[in-house]
Amino acid sequence: MTIERRSFADKSTLAKELAESVADRIRAAIAERGSASIAVSGGSTPGKFFQALGKTKDIDWSKVVVTLVDERWVDETSDRSNAALVNEKMLQGPAATARFFPLYSGGDEPSDGAIAKTNALMADLPQPFAAVVLGMGNDGHTASFFPGGDTLDAALTAPGPTLAIRAPGAGEPRVTFTLPALLKTEGLYLHIEGEGKAEVLESALGDGPVEDMPIRAVLRSGAPVTVYWCP
Repeated sequence: MTIERRSFADKSTLAKELAESVADRIRAAIAERGSASIAVSGGSTPGKFFQALGKTKDIDWSKVVVTLVDERWVDETSDRSNAALVNEKMLQGPAATARFFPLYSGGDEPSDGAIAKTNALMADLPQPFAAVVLGMGNDGHTASFFPGGDTLDAALTAPGPTLAIRAPGAGEPRVTFTLPALLKTEGLYLHIEGEGKAEVLESALGDGPVEDMPIRAVLRSGAPVTVYWCP
């Protein structure tokens, strides 16, 4: 495993440091290729990070594409929408000129046709990602790689870029980037907070099936992962 672990005193410090690291990746990608893309996670943890990154002024945000590592299959008007969170917390101020590529492409279900629409949009993402920021649930899921997911094996192995997945612990049907697609990044981060998540990570770093704690697929991929954690 190629894992660097960074610990911070509090959430605000973590958010600032993670935002600075991701901003460095964005600037480097723009300098090298003329554009940059990042994929971020939703949920309750990344709000402060989103705000800190969005306030970064020395990035040409018009050359940046932001997307999500996964999304609930809900419209942006839903309070369950990760896209709504990104737009509210990150794509304001300096970052308002960035483009956002949603994973939800309409309809009640992530049908084959709907996923095809999402994947057609993702074909226009600047590649590789400048940064991918993952989270982790108490059940050891990351992105929408849930234990018991009906397409979990494909999500961990297929080229993607995205596919639909349903799982007992996921709530709504979801759409997620596949692991091989997410690993095409210059910076891979795992953002977790709290003692409980630290304990989950320790368990994931131990022996056991990937299917029980799918974050293990990331940790065992051989890709360098930087863990950002605070109490």
